[in-house]
Amino acid sequence: MRNLLFALALAGLGSAARADEPRNPGIEGVIADQITALQADDFVTAFTFASPNIKGIFRTPENFGAMVAQGYPMVYRPDAVQMLELRRVAGNLWQRVMITDQAGRTHLLDYMMIETPDGWQINGVQLLPQAGVGA
Repeated sequence: MRNLLFALALAGLGSAARADEPRNPGIEGVIADQITALQADDFVTAFTFASPNIKGIFRTPENFGAMVAQGYPMVYRPDAVQMLELRRVAGNLWQRVMITDQAGRTHLLDYMMIETPDGWQINGVQLLPQAGVGA
């Protein structure tokens, strides 16, 4: 399932030029509110910030919460969260987020955001490779 979420997150990372976007408090608020809900184990609320595509994949808030807890522990239990740049890549909006986990490690994530009739929603999350780490 995690690989499927990554695949969705990577969709649209084609050759289009990157252009920085102005900050978007609505996008930042959705991500922050989902992280707050996850910290409280409120998977029902956290699931409301997911796009219809993500909801279709995980089907229930419990499945979604289990995926986050297992696959994204830094999001599930962060120590600090900082919103970085918002970018448009191949027509998609990506919000970069820096999360420090409870062990003090820093992680960069890209959140793909879509605007729906219900407002901004998260359509995928990509955990970015750490600088200096390679195979």
